[in-house]
Amino acid sequence: MQVFSEVTGTVWAIEVQPGQSVQEGDTLLVVESMKMEIPVSAPAAGTVKAVLVAKDDTVEDGQPLVELG
Repeated sequence: MQVFSEVTGTVWAIEVQPGQSVQEGDTLLVVESMKMEIPVSAPAAGTVKAVLVAKDDTVEDGQPLVELG
């Protein structure tokens, strides 16, 4: 399962790393857009398989950010 960005912005913080278990609603990363910090949450419980972006990367609406297994 991939988690996608809902806004265009910059990756401000990454809160997880591959191999980490997460619960539904846990913050995976934070995207900054228009001076607002927008948390990206896990849609379901699982394990982080991959983080597809790095801190300070520019991301587009709909871009995959994290892969959960």
